[in-house]
Amino acid sequence: MQKEDLLTDEVLIIEESGEMPEVAYHGTIYYLTRDPDGPSLTLDAQDHIPLKKAVIQRYMTIMIRDLTPDNRSKSLYRGLERCICNWQRLKLFSARENLDISHARKKTAQELVAFLKQESDDVGSGKYESCVNCSQTDLEEFILDLGLNIDETKGLFLKLCR
Repeated sequence: MQKEDLLTDEVLIIEESGEMPEVAYHGTIYYLTRDPDGPSLTLDAQDHIPLKKAVIQRYMTIMIRDLTPDNRSKSLYRGLERCICNWQRLKLFSARENLDISHARKKTAQELVAFLKQESDDVGSGKYESCVNCSQTDLEEFILDLGLNIDETKGLFLKLCR
């Protein structure tokens, strides 16, 4: 199998990995380069780029899952607490790997605002009890970290936090 095909397959594996895409990334690097049963490739810096992008994409998929109001009643839903945790993991990974995640920050911020609006409306109407499973402090830090204006969003979440 060609190097490009192997990398494409591994990108898909990372993008479909579980809750820890960075672990899948390191597993991929091991398999491709050092695993006795692997292809024993030599990867250059360019070869790592699609794999690292797959990690970012997987983190985004996980975070969006937990910012999608329709998922609140599903077993796959982990809530804002897990979303915040995954955001922190993504930030650490991107800092270590010197990756720009400004697009991820912007998308996550948009999704968070939409989630808080829907959650606030649903809780206010009595349709749902709040599913916000993080503290107000954690949510405020997340909002600020995403570059959102805390004063513009505060009214959405004050009654939602535990």
